[in-house]
Amino acid sequence: MSERKLGMLIDLSLCIGCNACTVACKRENDVPLGAFNTWIESFDVERPDGRIARANVPKQCNHCASAPCVKVCPTGASYRTDEGVVMTDPEKCIGCKYCMAACPYQARWVDDETGEVGKCTFCHHRTTHGLLPACVGTCITRARYFGDLNDPESDIAKKIAASDTDVLHADLGLDPSLHYIGLSEISEMP
Repeated sequence: MSERKLGMLIDLSLCIGCNACTVACKRENDVPLGAFNTWIESFDVERPDGRIARANVPKQCNHCASAPCVKVCPTGASYRTDEGVVMTDPEKCIGCKYCMAACPYQARWVDDETGEVGKCTFCHHRTTHGLLPACVGTCITRARYFGDLNDPESDIAKKIAASDTDVLHADLGLDPSLHYIGLSEISEMP
């Protein structure tokens, strides 16, 4: 079996935009006021029948296999773990913000007090002990799945195999580990 590659799948048909994931993440990771590791973009879209519907798209770091934030970091503070999680080493971060500029998902933020850059870590401190990321564990509609993308027996791999999934900015070829069900059905995403 190939090595583990952690990833997340979000079923947009189940996301109700309640922001429980956002709140759980901020609390679990002590994210500063005004910064977010995950957030939900909500907007109206026209359905094929002409009716207007509400779309909710949770966003966060996509933990790309070819992460531009890692490539531009001059100190090696941005790096990928063996399981494909993109992390930031606060001891090495000099606050240059190159990683913030390089991220096409706008998923990084800077702590105004320390100058360090923060982002989603898939709750690395939890997942290394077999727990789910806070956002997944708190999702009331079970719209989020997390696990090993390379294990065909994992729930996430089975769900991806059985569904049409998409990634944000697929044209960039970054091989993100965040997948969506229903993204292609949203035609006018801002």
